[in-house]
Amino acid sequence: MTAPEHDEPRAYGTLETVEGRPTLRFERSLDHPIERVWQAVSTPSELEQFFPGAADWTPVAGEVIDAGGMSVEVTRVEAPTLLAWDFAGQPQSFELSADGDGCRLVFTHVVDDLPAAQTATGWEIYLSRLEPHLAGGHLSQEEAHRPWTEIHERYAERFGVDPEPGRRWAAEHLPLGEA
Repeated sequence: MTAPEHDEPRAYGTLETVEGRPTLRFERSLDHPIERVWQAVSTPSELEQFFPGAADWTPVAGEVIDAGGMSVEVTRVEAPTLLAWDFAGQPQSFELSADGDGCRLVFTHVVDDLPAAQTATGWEIYLSRLEPHLAGGHLSQEEAHRPWTEIHERYAERFGVDPEPGRRWAAEHLPLGEA
């Protein structure tokens, strides 16, 4: 199964409790070998094509990166299967496993006090840009954000949270026509 086309509404993430902390989890099957997906998630010039706040870095455990004034510490690197980091006290990771000729990607983000539906929507949108990138194409941030409202409403309903904070955030931060 490949990632959906960008115009399909999506909401693949789940909200789970891991070690007592609320954690968003996204799982995707990709039609690309694990080595290619690893390259995309661990190479700055590729990562910046789909991932927010990409910085110039080398995936080495212990490396501390300045990402727009916030500190990111790489906590684990096991090429080509695991890249984990801590961003503002919130663990995040890419876990990859071979899946036939393709790759299964699992992205997790411990959200603690962050608004779960809004954060899940953001990750859904960023991850929607990965498949076109792997295929040699490009999905702009603007195009990827078009279904933001619909995706956000699905997550708010699924997670049983008030959608209003995310609606306000979108109205303030997304260009007209994207929210």
